[in-house]
Amino acid sequence: MKKNYNYTRRKLYLPEYGRHIHEMIDSLLLIEDRHERNRQARAVIAVMGNLFPLLRDTADFTHKLWDHLFIMSDFQLDVDSPYPRPSREDLTIQPRRLQYSQSPIAYKHYGKHVQRMVKALAEEDPSRIGESIDCLARYMRTKSFEYNQEHPNNEVIVKDIRRMSDGAIELDESALQNIRSDYKQNQSAHPSRGQGARNVRPMGKMRPGQHSRNHPKNNFQHRNPSK
Repeated sequence: MKKNYNYTRRKLYLPEYGRHIHEMIDSLLLIEDRHERNRQARAVIAVMGNLFPLLRDTADFTHKLWDHLFIMSDFQLDVDSPYPRPSREDLTIQPRRLQYSQSPIAYKHYGKHVQRMVKALAEEDPSRIGESIDCLARYMRTKSFEYNQEHPNNEVIVKDIRRMSDGAIELDESALQNIRSDYKQNQSAHPSRGQGARNVRPMGKMRPGQHSRNHPKNNFQHRNPSK
């Protein structure tokens, strides 16, 4: 007995509709009467819409169903569609290849944007870039800490800015004192293991009717039963 496995059947162009919808569309290709074929095609469209009831209120939902009908028929179904019939060429257009820049990065721990900002500041008036250089130096220290887990000193920052600007930006000794880092390490809100835990005494679960020894019931003093 010959077994009917899925790999021996025809390809499902849209598997989300299932094989039964594909078989319905295959039966449409066998109908010779055009009027009857159009009526059966509208019935298949109604069944396809019932599979996704939540999408009926979306825009162009019926247009998508008709497009899927032609796709599942391998563009061989000849029916009167209320929408423009799609073609195989429209669906197989290759997207335009994006051109990625392959320019080298001189200082990878700073990133490419820092290098671009330094070159842009090198073209500005030196008397008007004081604040911008200060902010840029803070940003460079922050990125360097994220990459190397250590803060570079001010001399390294000034030297790197001079190299990236090809000597166009010169910082004096007074500018070194203004370059500070606003980057703060994240401190854990929970105390470390072994700190603060010694002063906390665990509270045991008390049974019903049991009271703490330090707080007698009704705040009365204990009496000596021997008296």
